[in-house]
Amino acid sequence: MINVGFIGAGNMGYAIMKGIAGSKMSKDIQLYAFDKYAPILDRLDELGTVKCSGCAEVVEKSEYVFLAIKPQQLDEVLDEIASAVTKDTVIVSICAGITDDYIASKTVAGAKVVLVMPNTPLLLGEGATALSRSDSVTDEEFELVCNIFGSCGMYAVISKDKMKEIIAINGSSPAFIYLYAQAFVEYAKSVDIDETVARDLFAKSLIGSAKMITDSGKSLDELIEMVSSKGGTTIAGLEKLREGGLPKAGEECCKACTRELTSFQNSYFFCTVAYTLLKGVMYNEQRDRHIQKRSSCFFCRSYPNWCAFGCCYFLLYGQRRAFNAVGVFKQLR
Repeated sequence: MINVGFIGAGNMGYAIMKGIAGSKMSKDIQLYAFDKYAPILDRLDELGTVKCSGCAEVVEKSEYVFLAIKPQQLDEVLDEIASAVTKDTVIVSICAGITDDYIASKTVAGAKVVLVMPNTPLLLGEGATALSRSDSVTDEEFELVCNIFGSCGMYAVISKDKMKEIIAINGSSPAFIYLYAQAFVEYAKSVDIDETVARDLFAKSLIGSAKMITDSGKSLDELIEMVSSKGGTTIAGLEKLREGGLPKAGEECCKACTRELTSFQNSYFFCTVAYTLLKGVMYNEQRDRHIQKRSSCFFCRSYPNWCAFGCCYFLLYGQRRAFNAVGVFKQLR
């Protein structure tokens, strides 16, 4: 029996556990889980999941540990489980932007880490998941993790250095597709076509088109040509999409995702170091009272720690990323 644990049993964690429980692997896998929000664990009874009292207990009982949490929660969890992680523990992280080296630095040197970028269709068993691994993960261990995500849809293996770029392709792309669909449904409503009818027709068209991409054996250009009769309605529509800059917008959209993730990484790691350094200095009650009394800045008077931190970060990285950093810093606190 293989013991697989989950720290975090929210929508994504639950969906993965449900995929395991509904697959052939279920007879060989025992699930363990912990979530700070206790009521969410009740739905795990139907999956045969053993509830744990804390993060460390999950690690102690499991050979594979899934970190199904938000990146902002990661440091707290890693601090809690560090003493329980061994060189044989396989850590599976779905935290966007977090590297295997960082997880190893907070747990054990050379830690076995699998990095995962899933997407929300996984909640329906139709996920498209990208995976990579640290060098210490064996082929057998990696195969098991891949099979787990295969039970929730499909998966693809990519190199570690492309995990940032892949987020736009599978992680964020469902939202882009929904926005695209919304434009067509809104048009249908404007010409008095029932919204539900339009949505269902367009959704089925997306499903069928996706199947054509994966199963027809034709290139994207060939598939476009199949629908496009010279001088016909499709050609007219395609010309407008190109005139409107759709291909370029798609490229810029993907680049923006990567930039934002890079920005978050910088903010997160800077905040982690800063928080450690500032914890013993900035939370000095006498200093805070002095700042609050003398400062003309509303934020310094009201939130001296966060404002001072934000101002430092602003000087280094600029306004937008300073706001991001303060947000992460507040999460860490």
